[in-house]
Amino acid sequence: MKIGFYPRLAWSGIRKNRELYIPYLLTCTGMIMMYYIVTYLHTSSLMASVRGGSVIAMLMGLGRFVVGAFSVAFLFYTHSFLIRRRKKEFGLYSILGMNKFNLARVMVWESVTVAGISLALGLILGIVFSKMAELLMRLILRSDVDYAMRISPDNVLQTVWLYLTIFILILAVTLWQVRVADPIQLLRSENIGERPPRANWPMALAGAVLLGGAYYLSVSIEDPVSSMLWFFVAILLVIGGTYLLFVAGSVALCRALQKNKRYYYKTSHFVSVSSMVYRMKRNGAGLASICILCTMVLVMLSSTVCLYGGMESSLRSRYPRNIMTDNEAGSYGDLREENYAPVRAAIEEVLDAHRQTAGADNFLDYACVSLTGILRDGVMETQVTDQFGAAQVKYEAMWQIIIVSLEDYNRLMGTEETLEPGQLLMYTTKMWYRQDSLRFAGTEQVWQVEKARDFVDNGVDTMQIIPTMFLFVEDVEDFVRPLSQQTGFYGNPLLQYDWLYGFDLDCSGEEQGTIYYEIQGKLAELAAQGSPLLSTVESIAVNRGDFAEIYGGLFFLGILLSIVFVAATTLIMYYKQISEGYEDQGRFEILQKVGMTKREVRKSINSQVMTVFFLPLAAAGIHLCFAFPFLYRGLMLFGFSNFWLLVWVAALAYLLFGVGYVIVYRITSRAYYHLVGGRA
Repeated sequence: MKIGFYPRLAWSGIRKNRELYIPYLLTCTGMIMMYYIVTYLHTSSLMASVRGGSVIAMLMGLGRFVVGAFSVAFLFYTHSFLIRRRKKEFGLYSILGMNKFNLARVMVWESVTVAGISLALGLILGIVFSKMAELLMRLILRSDVDYAMRISPDNVLQTVWLYLTIFILILAVTLWQVRVADPIQLLRSENIGERPPRANWPMALAGAVLLGGAYYLSVSIEDPVSSMLWFFVAILLVIGGTYLLFVAGSVALCRALQKNKRYYYKTSHFVSVSSMVYRMKRNGAGLASICILCTMVLVMLSSTVCLYGGMESSLRSRYPRNIMTDNEAGSYGDLREENYAPVRAAIEEVLDAHRQTAGADNFLDYACVSLTGILRDGVMETQVTDQFGAAQVKYEAMWQIIIVSLEDYNRLMGTEETLEPGQLLMYTTKMWYRQDSLRFAGTEQVWQVEKARDFVDNGVDTMQIIPTMFLFVEDVEDFVRPLSQQTGFYGNPLLQYDWLYGFDLDCSGEEQGTIYYEIQGKLAELAAQGSPLLSTVESIAVNRGDFAEIYGGLFFLGILLSIVFVAATTLIMYYKQISEGYEDQGRFEILQKVGMTKREVRKSINSQVMTVFFLPLAAAGIHLCFAFPFLYRGLMLFGFSNFWLLVWVAALAYLLFGVGYVIVYRITSRAYYHLVGGRA
């Protein structure tokens, strides 16, 4: 054969099957572009030079792994749709005299062409959009903008090596499939597996059990730490249960529709249901993939948008006043006004120099005693080490306890609560305390619990991943006396004594930062003079950048990965309809020859598409609802506590995603109609 015959034949095959190859080329190009962008942000020296750049680099490293791993799975998945259609063509070539070696040469040239086009376009677009991504990240981090374009040869090589490896693996699998099949099998490859299915009730039951287990974990686990530990287990259960239920349930759905005579024996439904029932195994797997991807997008968007949108609220929860001081004492006796006075005087000196006044209406000023324990059946165990001194920690039962006087509670909350002997007032965060009494291990006193509705943020609770239990008692010193000789982890003192003092300022963030550093210097001078209080200070203005870098990086990564998953969802929908359109083309041609009109063809197509097309969206909505408790408790670990913001963001994300889903439905149904009804 002449030189260039196989490349021309390969290009002809790509061009004649452009309905299949163009989406595949766009997918490969998009994946390469995304991978280059996250790799560029991960290794960019310019990003590392700005505040928050190190966190962004770490998050982009995670994003690079996710995009790379997803590319392997998704490109193999989409290529299976493409090669299924081409096998019939390869079978025809074999009948006409081409041997397996000749077919292999055609497939090699096709792979080379696809890889060359995808890598060229993907890298060009990746280089261009990587700069746009960098500018967006600098905007999120509120740093200076640099418009210089940079190209990293190392990132280009990493991207080329990864995707060349993927293309080679895809080619190897395709060559093996063609090698082990005879020409007749290749010609009939589109019809393989089209057998009347039987309802697989054990599979459906297993899927229901897996989903039920995941849903139970979500609604039953209350503490945030256990939620995160079990969240990934729940994800695996949802993925497995969704696939099993869609594969088995889609068959049961078609059988149920066939038994419904009013629905089944109509022109628009009869053909569509009869056609679907023969391919529900593949159909169910495709629908399950769409459902899982939809759920991933919804969960990712809801969580990252909430974190970024609620950043100020989370920041205020972590730093409830513009300036917060934590003054640690060696004993409860050191928590007295004569030790507070030098700290107050030092702070007032700095404020007077800046002509600032900490108004009396926004002071956060109270003493507290804190400890950590493990709660078991209403008993708080504080001795949590074994005979060898090793910590016996059960994080799902661990609590941080903060003890405050009832007098301070009433002053801060503007209430007039009173307690009977043997009573205490309790307020908890992150988890409910469901017992009516509380006893500390090693003591005899059983305290009757009254529940408080709220308490001021102090920043201490937000820093912890474990829940916090605030106890308000008449006499703090008397309450903690039985615990004062106990030790905690590794023999350290159990109790910590603190005086919290904070206030707001009426000045710019820059000046607040200056005041913060001056107060820090004054407190260091007090420590050098032998103050009985170990004082530290924090500023919301100084630490705002730390929140922006973490939340902004997560938001950017969430948007980036959502784009990848949305593109994957769209392509699976498209290939699903195109592949089924080719399969149904002959059937509809016969039906049109015996009198079926073009209008009836369209109605039948709409019936077929709508019968199953919106099932993944509905199932994704159910998954999102049951994932909501997991999401909320997980976001608590980042200091997020705005429940209703998460509700509204999740609802809006589902609504917007649903609109996009309908648009994709319209596009793919038209492509299907063009194949099976366009000749009418």
